[in-house]
Amino acid sequence: MAPKLMLIEDDPLLASTLTATLAVDNQRIERIGDGGEALARLSIDHDYDLILLDLNLPTRSGLDVLAALRSRDRQTPVLILTARAAIEDRVRGLDLGADDYLAKPFALDELEARVRALLRRRQHDQSESISLGSLRLDRHRQHFTLGDAALPLPPREHRLLACLIRYAGEPVDKARLLEEAFAGEPVGDNAIEVYVHRLRRRLADSDVTLRTVRGIGYLLEAE
Repeated sequence: MAPKLMLIEDDPLLASTLTATLAVDNQRIERIGDGGEALARLSIDHDYDLILLDLNLPTRSGLDVLAALRSRDRQTPVLILTARAAIEDRVRGLDLGADDYLAKPFALDELEARVRALLRRRQHDQSESISLGSLRLDRHRQHFTLGDAALPLPPREHRLLACLIRYAGEPVDKARLLEEAFAGEPVGDNAIEVYVHRLRRRLADSDVTLRTVRGIGYLLEAE
């Protein structure tokens, strides 16, 4: 079935343009132009594959909508679209649980690429397993294999690699890794580097590489 998207945007011209652009990829788009209406709709319908959310909305702000959504739904990806350039707005949105951020004005092809990436990630999250080259994560058993052999890992390395394979092909920054792999655990400033180094040794001589993207984070990819 085609992905179902909610577009929460109060600018009629932009909303019409985005709807037409995304519909080309056979996606079903529901348009809402008011924050209060979006809150009411999301309280009764949770069956969305992606939410595109403006921050500056009538009635209730996009941050209000995001906070209410994340209080009961941590899974549905949210892509923030906003003209707000202040870093505090961006940080606040990501802290509340947004998955990505795109500042207006933006290129439509970049929007489409980010939408595709978030939909792929959701598909991975809903599948029983995730594979990258010869590396495979059985999500039900929480078990890694590399080629034909099991890849047993200590808990922290397992959680870190599970996070990286979810974002395979995309650089992941330290902040996201700390939040998703070590949430609630006290870890030192260099903990990520230590565990990345250990994972690299475990993946040596395989077709999967864990590399550093300078200034951004870490990237897990298949050769």
